[in-house]
Amino acid sequence: MANFEKTYGEFLVSTDKSKLEIDTIHHFLTKESYWSQNIPLAIVRKSIENSLCFGVYHQSRQIGFARVITDFASFAYLADVFIINEFRRKGLSKILMKTIISHPDLQGLRRWMLGTRDAQGLYAKYGFTPMANPERFMEKRNPEVYKKMG
Repeated sequence: MANFEKTYGEFLVSTDKSKLEIDTIHHFLTKESYWSQNIPLAIVRKSIENSLCFGVYHQSRQIGFARVITDFASFAYLADVFIINEFRRKGLSKILMKTIISHPDLQGLRRWMLGTRDAQGLYAKYGFTPMANPERFMEKRNPEVYKKMG
């Protein structure tokens, strides 16, 4: 799959994994996110290897990230979406979402899913809604897995 890039003024969104700053991603996920505190670096690397990743850059510095877990045919799960604190409130999360949703290999999917504690308003702008039939979905949770690995 070819890399996909979009430039928005002084910002770049790219799927080129060679540009990703793994330490930046790992730091945010383990220290600043609410969903993956203490995630080991090896798990971050493995998740990146097995996902379609989107980096957000300002002057070659990575300032944001998201990844999509997908079969490229019918399903996608959006995960690990973030913009670092000093670049928030500049519309970058909207730029990131616009780029993800417009990616040519993610068109025609039957279902997208994500989980969020506090960004429902952002995702609603891109067609996400609460589950129509939540009673049909199940999950197997292990929220302490990274602490146990530690």
